[in-house]
Amino acid sequence: MSHYQKLVQHTLKIANFNHLAAISGWDQAAVMPSGGNQARSNAMAELSVLLHQLNTEPQLGDWFAQAEQESLNHREQASLREMKQRWQQANVLPQDLVQAKSLAGSKCEHAWRTQRKNNDWQGYAKNWQEVVNLSQQEAQIRAEANNSNNKDTNCTPYDAMLSLYEPGTTTQSLDVVFNNVKTWLPNLIDSVIDQQAQQTIIQPQGPFSTAKQKELGLEIMTLLQFDFNHGRLDESVHPFCGGVPTDVRITTRYDEADFMQALMGVVHETGHARYEQGLPKQFAGLPVGEARSMGIHESQSLFFEMQLGRSPEFIQHLSNMAASSFSGHNDAAFSQQNFQKLYTRVEKGFIRVDADELTYPAHVILRYEIERDLINGKIGYQDIPELWDQKMQDYLGISTKDNYQNGCMQDIHWTDGAFGYFPSYTLGAMYAAQFMASMKQSVDVSAAIQSSNLAPIFNWLESNIWSQGSLYNTDDLVTKATGEVLNAEHFKRHLETRYLR
Repeated sequence: MSHYQKLVQHTLKIANFNHLAAISGWDQAAVMPSGGNQARSNAMAELSVLLHQLNTEPQLGDWFAQAEQESLNHREQASLREMKQRWQQANVLPQDLVQAKSLAGSKCEHAWRTQRKNNDWQGYAKNWQEVVNLSQQEAQIRAEANNSNNKDTNCTPYDAMLSLYEPGTTTQSLDVVFNNVKTWLPNLIDSVIDQQAQQTIIQPQGPFSTAKQKELGLEIMTLLQFDFNHGRLDESVHPFCGGVPTDVRITTRYDEADFMQALMGVVHETGHARYEQGLPKQFAGLPVGEARSMGIHESQSLFFEMQLGRSPEFIQHLSNMAASSFSGHNDAAFSQQNFQKLYTRVEKGFIRVDADELTYPAHVILRYEIERDLINGKIGYQDIPELWDQKMQDYLGISTKDNYQNGCMQDIHWTDGAFGYFPSYTLGAMYAAQFMASMKQSVDVSAAIQSSNLAPIFNWLESNIWSQGSLYNTDDLVTKATGEVLNAEHFKRHLETRYLR
């Protein structure tokens, strides 16, 4: 057995444990009774230690050195590159830090569920302080290791965390992109809000039973060609996509007074799921067979939700399906024209996950700027509420003073130290717009949606994105698919075309 084959065999073993961890995490968020949290947290912390041990076994360094001397084809070289990067990321962290962060994150996330409802910043901060402290330690260790291995780079602690989600992306490049967005986004938001002020909109009046909403969601997932033999839909406090490619778990949350958020949430999470289900099966269990980055992952969910899901043609399907599911309600509220207005309505609000397509980037940039400075040690965790309020006023003109549950406590990401994740949302929106612009050069997208045969759209995505896994770095993947690296002008053009009519 070659050293490359030994590495593959070892990585597949790790993948099996990651599989169990993923399903256990889904269960914890979706169906586990609250009384099971402490024992589950202990079990998952133990599993995280075991995975860390497997990822850092002493012989792996020698195996990588030997494998790099072996004759490997292009795909095997890419596979070796991704395995080595994963090994290097794991190898820099001490085992006790991995365990401590897992325990602190589980404790903080579980308590957050109640503390957010109670607007209890002080209670939350007591747990979150430890999560922040451990995350800063992790970031510092990763940055020092990166700078030691790459003498020509100046990796900041936040850069090191960002690379876990967006390999190759730096704060320097993000600052350029996001600062540009800040020059035109506020005026565009105000212009669209002024324009929409003259619209007449009919809000569908409930109640809309959870059971009917789930049936409608499953019908939409079928239209989007979700593979139910390898996945399922459930309910959770915070919608997410989890599991593994052969068993993808997506969740949404229901409100019987308003079915529209849950419906589009299902479309969004199905985009994540289709990407997972479309990843290259010949590399299952290997890093090269996984999603390229969280930005690319978000590009698929946002392609489904924004590029596809809010197009006039797709909204026609949504309005017809909803009218059938909730017969007996006001027919005018379920018209395609009214649905189009509802799903493209721009409003300045507190909640990121409820934000419209146009204001969403402001929510992301706010979080990016705060977590960047927090992890780099420029601000402390106790500064967050005031900074959040100030940036909300600067970017969206609304205040969150003393409103922690709708301000800095609203997201689940920071509860377990997922710093560096938020930029992926807006990067994903930008990639999605670029993919659609390129797709339209060879696919009649409107005709495909109108016919309910979305195969031409999904075939393009599968060929250019899904089946490529992590064979290429992000810039190369995007260039192969669209002919250029990330170009945020596609995103700006898309927003102006859709909203300035």
